[in-house]
Amino acid sequence: MRRRRNLLSTDESTKDIWPSFTDVTSTIALILFVLVLLAYVRNLIAGKRLEGFQLQIATSEQKLRALEDDLARTAAEIATGKAQLRASGDELNAQKDVIAQSNKELENLRARLQGIAVLRVDVLNKVKRSIEVELGPANRAGAEIVHIGDNGNIVINESLVFEFNSYAIKKEGKPLLDTLARALGKVLGDAAVRENIDAIVVQGHTDERGSAAFNQDLSAKRASAVLNYLFEANKTLESSYASYFAASAYSKFRPINPAKTEAAYEQNRRIEISVVLKDANVRRVIDEYVQGVHSSLQAPSAP
Repeated sequence: MRRRRNLLSTDESTKDIWPSFTDVTSTIALILFVLVLLAYVRNLIAGKRLEGFQLQIATSEQKLRALEDDLARTAAEIATGKAQLRASGDELNAQKDVIAQSNKELENLRARLQGIAVLRVDVLNKVKRSIEVELGPANRAGAEIVHIGDNGNIVINESLVFEFNSYAIKKEGKPLLDTLARALGKVLGDAAVRENIDAIVVQGHTDERGSAAFNQDLSAKRASAVLNYLFEANKTLESSYASYFAASAYSKFRPINPAKTEAAYEQNRRIEISVVLKDANVRRVIDEYVQGVHSSLQAPSAP
């Protein structure tokens, strides 16, 4: 009876155990389900994050490619700019050379034109010095024999050569004209000087007293008398250089002192020697320069 009772107890215990095992199994299954669900959710969230990261990476790569393209374009522009800068530098250097050459040519032109311009004064100064060497700067009365006027002409006081209202050359004036004739012969003997001289003009001037007709005739006769005497005093002037000489009469119309005094009248009565240069020579020098510039502009530039 006791054994049977134990067996009965064992069966009842077994019945109590199985429900508990089922509960445990269900709980474990539920836990596993929850874990799987959590893993799935976590994987889902991770996948979404991964997609976001991948999208960000793709966007960043796209931006990086755009930056690389911009960098390549910028590098190309910098290279082009450097090349243009080098070309501009070369062109600037070439222009500097052209400007330097032009300045040199202009300086040469200026020197040649100045040489022609100075020639006139140089000729007159040579004549003046020749007279002063032989006759001195002044006569016995202290009057200056010759001087260079404001207009660049040699001025001879009329009283040294002529009596008042006369065109006959005074004896005292002949040494002056003899020296003047020799000096002019020496000047014209220089071919370089002669090349640029168009004319040597002997000008007659009177004061304002008297009629215009009388003074015109008197100044013309005085100029002609001086020129004729120069030819007689130096035969070479007439035989070799007569074509360079001329006489002109200015009457009373070019006074150098407008005052109404005897001293002013004496200043205005005068003989002037003027040297006229050839305009053609000045034009030729300028034309040569212009042609040289034109030729340099037409010449093909160096590669």
